[in-house]
Amino acid sequence: MIKRLFRNYFELVFWITAMLCLAFTPPQATSHFTLCPLKLMGITWCPGCGLGHSIIYLFHGQIRNSFHAHWLGIPAVLVIFHRIYVLSSLRFFSAKKPKLAQ
Repeated sequence: MIKRLFRNYFELVFWITAMLCLAFTPPQATSHFTLCPLKLMGITWCPGCGLGHSIIYLFHGQIRNSFHAHWLGIPAVLVIFHRIYVLSSLRFFSAKKPKLAQ
C-alpha cells in the first residue's frame, strides 16, 4: 500500500512542496548550499543557476528582478503549475480513480 501511495502521489507532493518552499523563502536570502553539478565541479557558469532565485522573486511580486535572475523563471512556474494541475486532476477529479489497495 505504501508503494502505491508513493508511486501515485510522489510527484504531486514533490512539486507542491518545492513551490511552497520557494514561496516562503525571502528574496534577499543568499544560497549557501548547491546541488548544481557544474558548480560542484568548479565551473562558474551554469544555464540553470538563478532559476530558483527567479521563482522566489516572482512569488514575491518582483517581476523585473525575476526576469533578471533568470529569464526562464516565469515559464518554469507556469509549466510546474500546469503539471500540478494535471496531476491533481488525474488523482482527485477523474472519473476513474486509481486503486490504492489490491
